[in-house]
Amino acid sequence: MDDWHEIYIAYQVARLGSLSAAALQLDVHHSTVLRRINALETKLGTRLFHRHARGYVATEAGQALLAAAAQAEETFSRMRAQVGESEALAGTLILTSVNNLVPYITPLLAEFQRQHPNIRLEYSADRRVYRLEHGEAHVGIRSGSRPQELDYVVQHLTRAAGTLYASREYVRRYGCITSLEDIAGHRFIGTTSPRPGSLFMRWMEKKVLPEQIFYRVQDFTGFIPALEAGMGCGPLSCWQASLASGLQPLLPPPESWTHDLWLTSHGDLHSTAKVQAFTQFIKSSIAERQSDFIPV
Repeated sequence: MDDWHEIYIAYQVARLGSLSAAALQLDVHHSTVLRRINALETKLGTRLFHRHARGYVATEAGQALLAAAAQAEETFSRMRAQVGESEALAGTLILTSVNNLVPYITPLLAEFQRQHPNIRLEYSADRRVYRLEHGEAHVGIRSGSRPQELDYVVQHLTRAAGTLYASREYVRRYGCITSLEDIAGHRFIGTTSPRPGSLFMRWMEKKVLPEQIFYRVQDFTGFIPALEAGMGCGPLSCWQASLASGLQPLLPPPESWTHDLWLTSHGDLHSTAKVQAFTQFIKSSIAERQSDFIPV
């Protein structure tokens, strides 16, 4: 270890050209640098530097030794970076989104964890918006208008479409529709409580008569089983419907039902390794699956 210290000091002298510059870089006294170089030359039995008034210049033997030292330093630097990254890509990462994203996002989280097995994931899905500034989550996925919190880093994740879906049996019995105004005679699935932030639910409250809603569920997570059972038609994002091969659209996605998904993180944590790893992963994964969000 002492030999490596002396080689490393000599490497800094050769790189910087003087004892004083190397001492400043190493945060030691210049006499320590001189003593270490003299000791190394004594051990090796050869001169490593020509001493000039303008500084230190490596001899041929010094150049050979210092080339090896430079290579070793590069190797150590890569190793330090890898170890640091490995340690940073560990611990707990808390994610949040609306609850209807759970079935779609969970397989992606499994793939992320296969790539980063030392990261423990906590996924909180709720109608409530989690506050990143209060430490409730590290990364959020939001639907709708762009989040406006000043301390957030907000990235556009994707544009997503939606339409009315139903089972094949329902379509056979009741048929498709030509527009969102053409809903007379159709049976709908709704929610038991208002969803003021949902453009789908705002449309239903405005356009669908209460007597047309024959089945209600607590939230959108219950829509797919009810639709598959043929209990009515109902609004879904296209990415939700992509998880249920038995459903089919009643009409092409209306432009007014197209909405945005946003990726949010707090400014204080955005640059951390695990947040960066996840945000890059999820953006890439969603981009590869864009046809799930806006069908071609």
